[in-house]
Amino acid sequence: VQLQASGGGLVQAGGSLRLSCAVSGFTLDYYAIGWFRQAPGKEREGVSCISSSDGSTDYADSVKGRLTISSDNAKNTVYLQLNSPKPEDTAVYYCAAEYNPYGCTYRAQYEYDYWGQGTLVTVSS
Repeated sequence: VQLQASGGGLVQAGGSLRLSCAVSGFTLDYYAIGWFRQAPGKEREGVSCISSSDGSTDYADSVKGRLTISSDNAKNTVYLQLNSPKPEDTAVYYCAAEYNPYGCTYRAQYEYDYWGQGTLVTVSS
């Protein structure tokens, strides 16, 4: 089982960036994928998740309206689109998988079983 996060880099505030989370070793069916981030000097926090079972999504209040999560089950890949990012969005972004046929939650990191290695996003002002 492997999750590979990619797509990070340097982006200007107000720009856009798309992160990808490629999943291998299992199919997305009945799994929820969450995106988490850890800014320098801060604890890791959940930002969004998507359920492969019903397509439901959830977002942290701090990113609502700016980040969009989506999935392509045929490609076993989940995306996180950052629109108009702010410098405070600078962090290492991780994707993780949780077996959950009922939905998703980004609030309970401990429920996620598999984690990717992270990709760094730097937002310049």
